[in-house]
Amino acid sequence: MSATTADTTYKEPVPLTGLTLWLCGILLAMANFVAILDVSIANVSVPNIAGALGVSTSQGTWVITSYAVAEAIAVPLTGWLASRFGTVRVFSVSLIGFGIASFLCGISPSLEILVMARILQGFCGGPLMPLSQTLLLTIFPKKLQPAAMGIWAITTLVAPVAGPMLGGTLCDNFGWGSIFLVNVPVAIGAGFLVWRVLFSQETRTTKARVDTVGLGLLILWVGALQLMLDLGKENEWFASPFIITLGLIALLGFISFLIWELTDANPIVDLRVFRHRNFAIGMVCMALMIGSFFAINVIGPLWLQNNLGWTASWAGNATGMIGILAIFAAPIAAQLAVRVDPRRLIFLGVGWLALITFIRGLSTMEMSFGQIAFLIFLSGVGMPFFFMPLLQITMSAVKPEETANAAGLQNFIRTMSGAVATSFVTTIWENNATKNHEGIVDSLKGIQAFIDSLMQGGMSREAAIATADRLVSAQALMISTNGVFMGAAVLFLICALLVWTVPRPKGPVDMSNVH
Repeated sequence: MSATTADTTYKEPVPLTGLTLWLCGILLAMANFVAILDVSIANVSVPNIAGALGVSTSQGTWVITSYAVAEAIAVPLTGWLASRFGTVRVFSVSLIGFGIASFLCGISPSLEILVMARILQGFCGGPLMPLSQTLLLTIFPKKLQPAAMGIWAITTLVAPVAGPMLGGTLCDNFGWGSIFLVNVPVAIGAGFLVWRVLFSQETRTTKARVDTVGLGLLILWVGALQLMLDLGKENEWFASPFIITLGLIALLGFISFLIWELTDANPIVDLRVFRHRNFAIGMVCMALMIGSFFAINVIGPLWLQNNLGWTASWAGNATGMIGILAIFAAPIAAQLAVRVDPRRLIFLGVGWLALITFIRGLSTMEMSFGQIAFLIFLSGVGMPFFFMPLLQITMSAVKPEETANAAGLQNFIRTMSGAVATSFVTTIWENNATKNHEGIVDSLKGIQAFIDSLMQGGMSREAAIATADRLVSAQALMISTNGVFMGAAVLFLICALLVWTVPRPKGPVDMSNVH
């Protein structure tokens, strides 16, 4: 029996026109906006969430990683779901499900329930970004597609900027639950409207079989890896048989996944696309770049709140500064990517990020809001000069029939790199802070004299010791934070240099086949 059976009852849709067409475009862009928004909206709220639910800061970051991992697992399924059930159906159900999951996140009474709700939210959010782009390209005629993609690109760039700002403001004024509840009316309302208006635009369906073994292995190794990273610190890493078991499951699951996907006739993730040198090296650059970017954008707000005592709103406003120049630079980067050597643009863009991140690695606790925000503001110009040209380099290497699969793999690597980096860097950050604390105490010969001076000023011995410990802890955390930024700067630099090892792409890429 054939693995794929076409739908013989399918009828070509009647093109949308006028106001209906543009309203649909705005609805699809809004759906893309809320999906991307939720990747970053929780970053500045982690301390508040951790404090409210009575867990550590490192446990609080599960709110970020659980969403990213679930989204990463959902992305490879998107193409199969859309071809099996129709793009409009899958998109509408995902968007409504995203709204329901957001509501469950907002009312979660414990970290465990919140993480489960975030996993559901990530599964529903995974298809939204690629399918919103697919539907825009489907409903808009070719002459209007650049304008439609412009709307989509604006939401893609604005959402990461709005995430920290909106998250901080909502968290400070209405509680951490509001950062999720704000999605509910938008997602559910837009989901029903898209279903109602675009039902006549449903795409052709086929009864294609799904690679269940490949999907199962994907969930197994990704889930085991993320659990190992999230639980490693509190279980003393590889001193724990549980962590060792998770590590072995992740390793063996990954090897089995590779073998199965490379030998199956209809793999859920076609890894053969990595035979193209440009694509393979481009994905290494993607992993380094996104991992480093997530590292500094997770640790940065944590440091601003835990060490400098900033509110979530102030931390969000500073973090969101990165998107201002990025929005203005994006159209320039898109034009230059098809006119000049994209490797040069990537080198300049990522090199600029490396320089700014290195300067941020020299931070002190005396820095003002303006000084920190200005550095973050300057770094934003480098972002489009990485993403746009990298798309040109990687996608120009693959065959037209491989474009959709390659784009799916890009999304998978992007989300997994961010999730792994978040878990990894928070552990390093806290562990190094503890080691730095011990090192500072050992090197301070005059600590007792300092405590005695505080006691002479009227403090009790306990209060004087606590004050000295706070100062030492703040300095230890500052040194650890700077270490993270220095490490990220080195990875940015490696990425900038690595791009020169790929051949220059031959020409522009038609992205109309990307799903």
